Amino acid sequence: MTGPTIAVEHIPKIGHDEAMNLAATEYDRVLGLADDLVDGDWSRPTDCTDWDVKDMLGHLLGMFEQHADAEERTRQFVAANGIARQTGGLPLDEMTALQVREHADLSTTELTRSLHNAARQGLTGRRATTSEQRAATFDVELPGEQPWTFGYLFDIIYTRDPWLHRIDISRATGRAVELSSAHDGRLVADVVAEWARRHRQPFTLTLTGAAGGAYQSGTGGPQVTLDAVEFCRTLSGREAGDGILNTPVPF
Repeated sequence: MTGPTIAVEHIPKIGHDEAMNLAATEYDRVLGLADDLVDGDWSRPTDCTDWDVKDMLGHLLGMFEQHADAEERTRQFVAANGIARQTGGLPLDEMTALQVREHADLSTTELTRSLHNAARQGLTGRRATTSEQRAATFDVELPGEQPWTFGYLFDIIYTRDPWLHRIDISRATGRAVELSSAHDGRLVADVVAEWARRHRQPFTLTLTGAAGGAYQSGTGGPQVTLDAVEFCRTLSGREAGDGILNTPVPF
């Protein structure tokens, strides 16, 4: 879906209240997808090459659990950092691997039930963060990344992540991705705005599909046309991108 071309500087930032409404919708869609899986789906490989569908949902369960409980969040961060010091890996990678390992022995029924419980509690925890907490910064320890605010992590990244994994799981299991302009289009527009801030070059961008839109920054830049979901998959590193599409955005 495209419409009038929007100047990227006019894309409003997602505030905390809107972020939580988007998260609630996204969690509902992730849970609906998990509920719909059948036996053969859980072991299918995903675009995250080390994970099958069950692994990916084990990661999401660990993420929801840390949102729900500050002590659990601290435990995961401390454990991941300790492993990273030993292996030389990135703390974020070690954390997601920890989440997968710790839920690997759950049956698919147990995992689905736990996802429902943790998603509800995790959203409550995210909603309860204060403006002071969200304004604090930390070193995310990703190559080339400046320090993040906790608001960026809790309001933006923690919704983009399940959104993109919902796409991963849908692709892995041959299901159509549920998309809407109001929800998915809003998340994609926010990605466009951040992408533009990161590369700071002029462009005209036409994103097709239900989550798409038309965007422009400056004049004289390249004209890019791409499916909205594929645009985000490219910026996440799941597909190779040329030129300004080689500028990554965190998910």
